[in-house]
Amino acid sequence: MLTKCVTIINRRGLHARAAARFAKLAEKFDAEFNVEATGLKVSALSIMGLMLLAAGPGVNVVITAEGPEAERGLSALADLVENRFDEE
Repeated sequence: MLTKCVTIINRRGLHARAAARFAKLAEKFDAEFNVEATGLKVSALSIMGLMLLAAGPGVNVVITAEGPEAERGLSALADLVENRFDEE
């Protein structure tokens, strides 16, 4: 299992549109991804679960990945967060 910690840096945090982009990207890889923050752990494919994390600006989230494309997917998901979900 691979793990990466990233900090939410966009202005609105992990809101609906950002969660949808994150989940859509996670779907593209042959791997299972989970996201953990604020004491909760959810599937990266669940938009509602991602929003439930209430991860606002400055919150650290831990993404875990397991599967054949785990490394590529983890890198892509971390890049999405680090690029402010392509919103700003």
